[in-house]
Amino acid sequence: MRKINKPIDEQYKNCPIRNVVDKFGDKWSLLVLWQLDNKGTLRFGELHREMSDCSQKMLSQTLKQLEHIGLIKRTVYPEVPPKVEYNITESGSTLMPHINGLVGWAIDHFDEIAMV
Repeated sequence: MRKINKPIDEQYKNCPIRNVVDKFGDKWSLLVLWQLDNKGTLRFGELHREMSDCSQKMLSQTLKQLEHIGLIKRTVYPEVPPKVEYNITESGSTLMPHINGLVGWAIDHFDEIAMV
């Protein structure tokens, strides 16, 4: 991991950390990305089954946000009933080593974090 020596102005509107947290620092975005990276292309219902504690409305909003910022791709097939699939983009894939590092850290420190 590279060390960032440049000071980050937390009040600055273009702060990279604030930008990332604002865009996908919510409760569900990292989990959606992790599911799509690990399971591959999924339909909405399949993704919802993997994250059953996330409401359909919240999952839908999260998917729209991640698609808007280019981390996932939504593919609609012209079928009846409609078929929609989600998969991680190349840009999203570049984020996954960092998310996987965070997931590994969370697993290693689960007990001590849960106790706080």
